[in-house]
Amino acid sequence: MSTSATDTATDTVRNTAVNRALALGVLASGMLMIVLDGSIVTVAMPAIQDDLGFSPAGLSWVVNAYLIAFGSLLLLAGRLGDLLGRRRVFLAGTGVFTAASLLAGAATSPAVLIAARFLQGVGSAMAAAVSLGILVTLFTEPGERARAIAVFSFTGAAGASIGQVVGGLLTDGLSWHWIFFINLPIGLAALALAVHVLPGDRATDADAGTDAGKGTGRGLAARSDVVGALLITAGLMLGIYTVVKVEQYGWVSAHTLGLGALAAALTGAFIARQATARTPLMPLRIFRSRGVVGANVVQMLMVAALFSFQIVLALHLQRVLGYSAAETGLAMLPAALVIGAVSLGVSARLIGRFGERNVLLTGLLLLVTLLVLLTRIPVDADYATDVLPLMFLSAGFGLALPALTSLGMSDAGEEDAGLASGLFNTTQQIGMAVGVAVLSTLAASRSERLLADGAGRAEALTGGYHLAFGVGAGLLVTAFVVAYVVLRRRTR
Repeated sequence: MSTSATDTATDTVRNTAVNRALALGVLASGMLMIVLDGSIVTVAMPAIQDDLGFSPAGLSWVVNAYLIAFGSLLLLAGRLGDLLGRRRVFLAGTGVFTAASLLAGAATSPAVLIAARFLQGVGSAMAAAVSLGILVTLFTEPGERARAIAVFSFTGAAGASIGQVVGGLLTDGLSWHWIFFINLPIGLAALALAVHVLPGDRATDADAGTDAGKGTGRGLAARSDVVGALLITAGLMLGIYTVVKVEQYGWVSAHTLGLGALAAALTGAFIARQATARTPLMPLRIFRSRGVVGANVVQMLMVAALFSFQIVLALHLQRVLGYSAAETGLAMLPAALVIGAVSLGVSARLIGRFGERNVLLTGLLLLVTLLVLLTRIPVDADYATDVLPLMFLSAGFGLALPALTSLGMSDAGEEDAGLASGLFNTTQQIGMAVGVAVLSTLAASRSERLLADGAGRAEALTGGYHLAFGVGAGLLVTAFVVAYVVLRRRTR
């Protein structure tokens, strides 16, 4: 081979590596923006209520509108990515999310803000559902893929803590409007870069025969399952709505049981249709993989449990210890730093040496220890001695999430990568919704009983939070058992 040919080949490899690194940056930035938006709004809720005149019940829809749209559309968006092209769906979703952020920041009434939050959820679902699918087709070598997933997982794991810090600073320093306006430069930059670095989508059926790149995109002309799409979207939307309203209506109310049964019936009808549909929205072959099934079940349990760490601990800092919103975010920041150091620094090497399953089990053990110790946090806790040392155990999340993500995408072929990505994100949102409903309800009930028995407010709140931490630890123990039994050791 001539020197010029060698130089050309070297430049091609270098350019490909640079493009993939930039593509990973775009995907990670998009996920960070989505995760930040889910947590940044929580610390601004009182300011939003005072400014726009929300009722207490109406204020919850600032969060619920986003959660319902996001959680219910992930599976559909992931499959649309397989059919229309994951790059197209990512670009469209990022565009919708960015435009909706502008609308939310400029909102002057509750109705406009709730509508904008719903549209943000739609855009987030479209972008998030296909991100992992793009990532696993970009990085095919196991070591590279593990490192890429570690970077991607870090943005999700640490984003919630960072969001609390940024939300508190923006709300106190500027106004609540800026928690949404901050998405504009990030979204526009991600769109501009994504056009150039994300792999192109193969031609759809409409322009059959040409190949535009490495993506997918068989087209809706492939007779996609419209009925199935309507069934699962309605089922998930109704199910998530039912769960987020449990705290208001109770678990055994006619509202919860009736809507829950209808959501289950819609989901059951969707599954039955997938077994007979000519071109199913969710081919049931994806559930033949123990890795995919086990990883998604473990994720639901783990995310539900870790609500008690990310949110309940923040509530303890504010309601019991008297921290402000910004102080709470800064107090939780060490956890984000630890998670980032572990995710980016050691998780990929450990996965390469010991395998995803063993790293996942180790991470879960650390997280169980974290929540068990939190059940003993005192009413008059000192941050330096009672809280800060526990932050280092959050390293378990930095180990568990990259390993879990690798397992969740382990057996997805090129044609199903978007679906597997959407499924993995859907189980994450379901776990979050269930964790919020179950743990917050249990904590509130326990606190009410303690108050009725004569306990002081701080003692009653702490008792409720202790129960939430204990239930969360039990969920993580269950996740450990599922991972140990269901997930097989994989030969490296």
